[in-house]
Amino acid sequence: MSPGAPPASPSPPLSLDILVVGCGFGGIYQLHHFRKLGYSVKIFDAASNLGGIWYWNCYPGARVDSEVPNYELSIPELWKDWTWTEKYPGWMELRQYFEYVEEKLDVKKDIQFNTRVVGATWDEEQHEWLIEAQARMNPTGASTTVWVRARFLVLCVGFAAKPYIPNYKSLETFQGILHHTSQWPQAGLDLHGKRVGVIGTGASGVQVIQELGPEVSQLTVFQRTPNLALPMRQVKIDGDSVMNSKDSRTEMYEQRRKTVGGFFYDRHHRRGPEATPEERLAHLEQLWANGGLRFLHQNFYDLRMNQELNDEVYEFWRRKVRERIHDPIMQEKLAPTIPPHPIGVKRASLEQNYYEVFNQPNATLIDLEECPIAEMTPQGIKTADGTVHELDAIVMATGFDSLTGGITQIDFKGVDGGSIAEKWKNGVHSYLGMTSAGFPNMFFVYGPQAPTAFCNGPTCGEIQGDWIIDCIKYMATNQLTRIEAKVDAEEHWRQKIFELSAQGLWGKARSWYMGSNIPSKAVEPLNWAGGVQAYNELCMEKAKRGYEGFVLSGRP
Repeated sequence: MSPGAPPASPSPPLSLDILVVGCGFGGIYQLHHFRKLGYSVKIFDAASNLGGIWYWNCYPGARVDSEVPNYELSIPELWKDWTWTEKYPGWMELRQYFEYVEEKLDVKKDIQFNTRVVGATWDEEQHEWLIEAQARMNPTGASTTVWVRARFLVLCVGFAAKPYIPNYKSLETFQGILHHTSQWPQAGLDLHGKRVGVIGTGASGVQVIQELGPEVSQLTVFQRTPNLALPMRQVKIDGDSVMNSKDSRTEMYEQRRKTVGGFFYDRHHRRGPEATPEERLAHLEQLWANGGLRFLHQNFYDLRMNQELNDEVYEFWRRKVRERIHDPIMQEKLAPTIPPHPIGVKRASLEQNYYEVFNQPNATLIDLEECPIAEMTPQGIKTADGTVHELDAIVMATGFDSLTGGITQIDFKGVDGGSIAEKWKNGVHSYLGMTSAGFPNMFFVYGPQAPTAFCNGPTCGEIQGDWIIDCIKYMATNQLTRIEAKVDAEEHWRQKIFELSAQGLWGKARSWYMGSNIPSKAVEPLNWAGGVQAYNELCMEKAKRGYEGFVLSGRP
């Protein structure tokens, strides 16, 4: 058997031009365009249906934090006839959107569901990847190994593909219901009237807490860091809403590539000190009234660079939030006098009634900085003070090994036989946030060292998707079969990531933006902080220069 051959099997590996991993926004966008170009392409996805993260996110309250029509694909066949019903769609409407995508684009015929890619090995002789996947067979649940040979491997696994569950002592002894938010039962759970504990107050924690708070008998929230959540200002919309207007839609899609955050709107053109205190206050009041991520993305240009301005904005936020919380002790826990970190340097969560939940008599907040979790018991959670909080269900809103985990959990072996997990163990090395030296013909979108966490998802997926599509077209036109990033190019890119991050306040927070939410993970900036427009222009410039920073070749 040759080094690049799979073990003997009844049938030869499936042969493709391109294998895409993941059928969320990014994967479907590329599948659609690759098919139009005539390539043989398939998607493998571990889920049982379309949607990517919106297949897995079905926990109570799950919904998107980008307002429509920002959060959709720009493919004309899709937006011309689709109508949203909410400014911020929930998971059920997003699933309906993906079913509409299927109706219009017929993507499922080229998607193999219930199939998890577990490894891939680069074949230098053939200039292609040998990919191993495990396909789950329904209804037995047994799995079978699937082998694929593909010239190109495109990873669209998303930034949150690897859930993180802390290694709590005696976790396995808990006798009640326990689920991570990303592993919620597809059939749902009835938690009405139960005693529920929620560990974590990040984005999913906020959504779960405000959804379950009014219906459970007891809600116990275990908080490490207060969430500086922003008002969503959710509204129902209909076909006559400006958010569903088809006028100038194409121009709007172009505009979102020219802003800092990948939205139709952009940061304020002035820096904070250029405005008077009265002007700053008036601007903050307007943003607060508008709601959503605009409070950060339309704020003053230097919000995340100027500590004095950031403190002023935090104080504004704190006053607004405290007005909604009755108990002074709870006010300090949820909106502390001293900022836990600069506002805007962790993922912003949008809320509708999050703070009001803590006015309810059935809600308890445990500050894990003061009293950490000691262990799990059969009855619930025991904290360091010896108290056992008896619970019927525990919700793990503990986040993800974000940006890198979805990639490193797959055993990719590159030109030297080493894995990408080994390469990135002490820090990420990529080029353009889409490739990595030693792993030819492998691309990834919405991953590390790109604008990922600082960009509207579909915008980032389409910018990177277009670049990858054009790159593969260029290679086919020029009879090229291999592309690999240069080591010095990715070193320069890594340095640029660090330089851009150092211009802001990002390092003052413990967050997945920096990898610091995962024990033993390298703490470093994991996102391009220079804005979406600058990123897009730089990537396009490298392509126009004959893919500067890469080595391209054909088969010998």
